[in-house]
Amino acid sequence: MSFQSLALPEALLNALTQSGYTQPTPIQLQAIPGILSGKDLLAQSHTGTGKTAAFTLPLLQRLSSEPRLTNRRGVNAVRALIMTPTRELAAQVEESVRTYGKYLDLTSMVMFGGVGMGAQIEKLRRGVDI
Repeated sequence: MSFQSLALPEALLNALTQSGYTQPTPIQLQAIPGILSGKDLLAQSHTGTGKTAAFTLPLLQRLSSEPRLTNRRGVNAVRALIMTPTRELAAQVEESVRTYGKYLDLTSMVMFGGVGMGAQIEKLRRGVDI
C-alpha cells in the first residue's frame, strides 16, 4: 500500500517523497482514512511508528482544502490546536507539520511556557492556522 492510496493531495505526497517516506506505517493506514472522514480517533502505538504523521497528514489535508478563517483583525484565525505533554514533543510535532506542509499555504507555530512570551504572542497576532 502507498501514500497515494490514502487520497492525500499532491503537495503532501511530494513532501513525503522528498522526506524519504514511501509507504505508510500500520498506524497511518488505520488512522488517516478515519480522520479524513471526520471521525474522532484514539490511537496508541510504540515510539517511532509514525503516530505524528498519522494525525498531521490528514489535519494538513483538511485545513488546506477548507477556506481560511480570519479573526476580527483580519488575520488567520487558529483552526487547529495540537497539545503535547512536553516542550520537546511540541517542537518535534511542529517540525513535522512544517516538513509535511511545506508545499501548502498554511502557517504554524509552537508555543510553550518557560520562555519569553512576547515573540509567541506576536506570532499569534500575525495569524496562524496551526
